[in-house]
Amino acid sequence: SNNGNPSESQSPAADPEDPQKCPPVVTDIGALNCSSLNVESFIEQSIAIIMEDVVKKATDVTEKVCEWRSPEQLKELLDLELTDGGESESKILQHCRDAIRYSIKTTHPRFFNQLYAGMEPYSMVASFITEALKPSLYTYEVAPVFTLIEDAVLRKMMEMIGWEEGGDGIFNAGGSMSNMYAVNLARYHHYPHIKELGLSAAPRLVIFTSRECHYSISKAAALLGVGTKNVYVVPSDNSTNSLYPVPFMVNATAGTTVLGAFDPIEEIADICEKYNLWLHVDACWGGAALMSQKHKHLLKGIHRANSVAWNPHKMLMACLQCSAFLVRDKTHLLQRCHSAQASYLFQQDKFYDVSYDTGDKSVQCSRKPDAFKFWLMWKALGTRELEQRVDRALAMARYLAQEVEKREGFRLLMDPEYANVCFWYIPPSLRNLSDGPEFWKKLHTVAPVIKERMMKKGSMMVGYQPHGDKANFFRMIIISPQVSKQDMDFVLDEIHNLGKDL
Repeated sequence: SNNGNPSESQSPAADPEDPQKCPPVVTDIGALNCSSLNVESFIEQSIAIIMEDVVKKATDVTEKVCEWRSPEQLKELLDLELTDGGESESKILQHCRDAIRYSIKTTHPRFFNQLYAGMEPYSMVASFITEALKPSLYTYEVAPVFTLIEDAVLRKMMEMIGWEEGGDGIFNAGGSMSNMYAVNLARYHHYPHIKELGLSAAPRLVIFTSRECHYSISKAAALLGVGTKNVYVVPSDNSTNSLYPVPFMVNATAGTTVLGAFDPIEEIADICEKYNLWLHVDACWGGAALMSQKHKHLLKGIHRANSVAWNPHKMLMACLQCSAFLVRDKTHLLQRCHSAQASYLFQQDKFYDVSYDTGDKSVQCSRKPDAFKFWLMWKALGTRELEQRVDRALAMARYLAQEVEKREGFRLLMDPEYANVCFWYIPPSLRNLSDGPEFWKKLHTVAPVIKERMMKKGSMMVGYQPHGDKANFFRMIIISPQVSKQDMDFVLDEIHNLGKDL
């Protein structure tokens, strides 16, 4: 029935426990067994809401980035309670509208808050298809198309890295998971008996990384039993007491989260080869520069890495989540490290080539075909358009940095190396103070207030943070090709307008 209202033709009340009272199963998508919901109509209406409120409004620069409400206010506005009985179609559709209305519009041209942004139509359609089909990427028999697509995408990404002889890889649930794979695989490479015997099969192990690395490296060390105190940042803490610790892995970062900085991979690779250390490059954010002839020098030497993490859902804008972990090894190390040989899934006497059953090299069981989102987008745009997307984002970042340097009251933290632009806004009341402790203490309080005001106004979203001993500063992330120079100018104007009275 439409909108939950019973019609004259509605079937008698269904009783799931009484087959006689339950209408027969039908093949028409317009009806479901024991349900009065018109599935086809509901989906059509839902898509119409998505098209109007997300695809159109959420990407319109004249609309708000968010309708901000406090948790207490939002609890009052949303009907969050789950009940024994189902609700009408009209109410369900209203829940959809409410979820969209009060969510952050990360596809908005003035959303600069995270390392992902913007509307990517081909990737979004790919997401719709995979959600509707509900495949799981552990065996070829339940996901034949997507198994082959993942293999094709991984091979192309390896080609971009420079692994001419190929390698191995897997899409997984995020960059943090990719870094966890790297730690586990590096450890297994040096001490394979640890898989069966546990931590007793290895000495105390140490990971080297930079201070700017992603926090997932420490999380991986904690989760896998390496220990967070055995993650040595560079420069390392020489005061740490250790009994013959054994370094086994170096993590280099290509595009740090805050500053967008790149570690010197070539020089690090020299050391790793000399001392037989596993080199992992966390290129979750910066990997997209490999698509650009102009900017791929930022990752010079990445072809010498043992493993690479790369998130197409960041700079390249594939829908969340789309994260690849790639390994140069071709001896099935990924498979050997994680294989559990579940007999109900990975039978070796199947009627097809079981080498296409990829699930046994994953730490997950069920796994979404995320590569399809990247593949369909790449097919639609081509490599040249993806390259232009990267080049344009970095050009916009350079333009913003130049504008920051021109404007009174703005100060650049550092010249941007990538698409991260970090700067302070100094209100008129602080501009005559010298750069002493009092100045920085007062300046530290400016960015949080401006962030609160922009959120409540809904005009834009820009992140801020402290860094080391530095006071809070703004971190602009520029990704979307929708973004223009006018948007860059608007950001600086708006920050000034929101903070000039402080």
